[in-house]
Amino acid sequence: MDGIRVGKRVIGTQAPVTVGWENIARVEGGPVKQFIFTWFQPTVLFALLAFWYYAPNSIAKASTAIGIGIGFKVLLLALEWVNPRYASWRLTWKELVTDLFYVGLGYTLLRIVDSYIGSEVAVKALQHSFHWDKFKCFTGLPLLVQAFLISFVFDFGQYWMHRGMHNWYPLWLPHSVHHYITQLNINKGAVGNPVELFLIGLGIGGFFDFVPRAFLLSGAFGMAIGTYQHINVRFNSPRWWRFLFNTTEHHSLHHSQDYEATRSNYAGSYIFIDRMFGTCIDGEAELLGMEGGRRMSIREQMTYPFTEGWKALKRRFGRPATSHPLAVPAE
Repeated sequence: MDGIRVGKRVIGTQAPVTVGWENIARVEGGPVKQFIFTWFQPTVLFALLAFWYYAPNSIAKASTAIGIGIGFKVLLLALEWVNPRYASWRLTWKELVTDLFYVGLGYTLLRIVDSYIGSEVAVKALQHSFHWDKFKCFTGLPLLVQAFLISFVFDFGQYWMHRGMHNWYPLWLPHSVHHYITQLNINKGAVGNPVELFLIGLGIGGFFDFVPRAFLLSGAFGMAIGTYQHINVRFNSPRWWRFLFNTTEHHSLHHSQDYEATRSNYAGSYIFIDRMFGTCIDGEAELLGMEGGRRMSIREQMTYPFTEGWKALKRRFGRPATSHPLAVPAE
């Protein structure tokens, strides 16, 4: 393949990719369908922000956010059957069972581990050493500005963590498992080695729990923007949306079978962070995964970073084989 030059890089030499919004397929159908799948994403974002802004304190709590999150994912799962981006990404029973295993892992084992050694524990330990009156300038900002800043700070950290996973081999080993997925759907964000899932969840969001309403609003930004990374739905996203926010198109390119394409679009929600640092590529890809789209079993996903890490250590530090001179028969 000749590939496509994007800046100083040539992408698409190893697997087919689409570059440029003008080359991406549009939603097919009548005016009602066109309208729904053009304005669905902005409508959900503004609706969630309005809910958390005006909701009474009796329901503005974390348990409500969890319930809304589950309901939103069920809705998106239905949309995957109504208007799939690619037929090859349609959810199968095998994929569904694998995804649900990882969703369950995230809500149980990983949550328990995080409660002992996660970022929230470190944040709570540090909070006692802060003088919170220094944050009066922050709490004096409009509520929506506070929420955006909390969301942005978290995503900015996620960008560098994710980029580091692609550029430092010890971090790449656990993250590489996530790049073996061969399709995108609503639960694929939960699929990965537990070490990577723990690392990617680290952040400093807990520092802002003293402004609970703004904290909940920041979660609305994440839910209504970042959720679309792993989803098999085709939208006609407005131009301003795809300029500011990460989309399925961006993230599918990041999961392409083409190496250069994967080194782009690291942000979780705000693709303009990638634009700031020159790592954004507007486009999409259908063929995903590594090693030609080889699918990993759950067992291999759990052990791969450790087995590959051990092999790398042996190659680097193992003793070279000594050559023995041929035996010469005695005279």
